[in-house]
Amino acid sequence: MDMVVAQAKQAEADGFTSLWYASVVTGDPLVAMAIAGRETSRIELGTAVLQTYPCHPLLQANRVASVVDAMGRAGLTLGIGPSHAPLIRDVYGLSYDHPGRSTEEYLRILTALLRGDTVDFDGDDWTTHANSRAATPAHPVPVLVAALGPRLLRVAGEVADGTVLWMAPARAIETHIAPKVHAAASAVGRPPPRIVAGLPVAVHDDETEARIAAAAHAAAYAAMENYHRILEIGHAATPADAAIVGNESSVRAQLQALLDAGATDIWAAVFPVGDDRTASRRRTTDLLSELVS
Repeated sequence: MDMVVAQAKQAEADGFTSLWYASVVTGDPLVAMAIAGRETSRIELGTAVLQTYPCHPLLQANRVASVVDAMGRAGLTLGIGPSHAPLIRDVYGLSYDHPGRSTEEYLRILTALLRGDTVDFDGDDWTTHANSRAATPAHPVPVLVAALGPRLLRVAGEVADGTVLWMAPARAIETHIAPKVHAAASAVGRPPPRIVAGLPVAVHDDETEARIAAAAHAAAYAAMENYHRILEIGHAATPADAAIVGNESSVRAQLQALLDAGATDIWAAVFPVGDDRTASRRRTTDLLSELVS
């Protein structure tokens, strides 16, 4: 936990605007975020992402309100998603038959609860009769959804505040994600949504060596069907092909390409290359810090 807090403090000191926590950080990222939020003052702390299926939206809303209370400040962003069949079905033993429908119902309940609304909702997958059982966060909590397919991209613009992506190359953002999310938001009169582009990033002179390291870093994603589809749309054969690697000039250009494609934010998941892992990470974060400043 000390390392997680130190990372948040260092990221804020380095000028980064956001820090994103995967669902497995310290067992429960919301605990780490509550502590890190008290030790920082302005950096946004976001989940990327919490799984919907194992946690009822009413419980999720109450957990989030508790974290905001513990942080004592604004700056929490909640990214959620349905995860993947091998985890939800094969590990948790839950149904994964209708992830799009389930996530849409979950978001409609959760976003209403976080606004402080009374919720009486009977859905196919989720039911909530909250009345006064939900705690309203002391500060607004934006909600992003992990959206790669058409239904959840619509929901990201129509119901959520945007999308937090993983493994979506620039081409996929430009041709598939950004148009659908913006169209959905516009259709219901909502402001332009956030599009947080998450990809592995490493500054390294030997691109081949960097992609080999990226393949090892992203091995778990290679077998997941949802990522196969978005990689194909983005003209990337594997997760390693989607990674942003190269020298400073090359990485700078690739990051700019994400913004040009429609991303509003970049979640750079820094990974090490070579024997000196600390120096490798520092080289990458030095470039990123230079770019945000």
